[in-house]
Amino acid sequence: MTRSAQRAIQPGSESAVSPGRFDLLLIVMVSAYLLSAFTTGRWTGALRVALFTVVALLAIRNSLLPRRTAGLIVTAVLAGSAVMIVLSFTTATGRGVANIWAGLVLLFAVVAIMYRVLSLTTVSMQSIYAALSAYLIIGVAFASFFAAIDYLNGGHFFAQNQPGSTQTFQYFSFTTLTTLGYGDFTAAGNFGRALATLEAAIAQIFLVTLVAFLVARFRNPGDHERSGSHTS
Repeated sequence: MTRSAQRAIQPGSESAVSPGRFDLLLIVMVSAYLLSAFTTGRWTGALRVALFTVVALLAIRNSLLPRRTAGLIVTAVLAGSAVMIVLSFTTATGRGVANIWAGLVLLFAVVAIMYRVLSLTTVSMQSIYAALSAYLIIGVAFASFFAAIDYLNGGHFFAQNQPGSTQTFQYFSFTTLTTLGYGDFTAAGNFGRALATLEAAIAQIFLVTLVAFLVARFRNPGDHERSGSHTS
């Protein structure tokens, strides 16, 4: 039996469990981040919901879910996102609900990505792309939740009555995610503070578990060839 054939049937090899394609998902996620950071307007909210829906669909496509289950989830995500895109053009309450939906869809994508990556025994560059995507998704998801609080609360999310925007919520989310804590923006209410604390805790758990897992198991293609030649 040839070496390539042995590697193809070896349990736990990359051929036995494909790592999926997460490079496109990372590109879409970076695009959504830049859109939120540099554009304003009501159409931006609708476009963000659309991009987040694409992120969720790509995560489902790369998941290990049974085809029927994945199909039902895709249908629900598409139907819900269509409604939320319409709501993003309505009242502050509608925009708040749309932001909650966007955050939940993104967190579902994170769970699907982590489950997919942790199922692998060998890590590839696609797994690294997946981890980077998941980290960005967490930051943008919590930015959506912070915006939802601002829209639904009837007051300002930030202390000292500082006005919120897509840019400031995303800025606050990522400074919280990375535990930088610049202090120029702080949550005014207890619920916002609790949510920010939860985000910081999730970030630490993410780094300790998933990133450490990837670093420990990462092997470049040259390593696979050398290990194959030693075991054959």
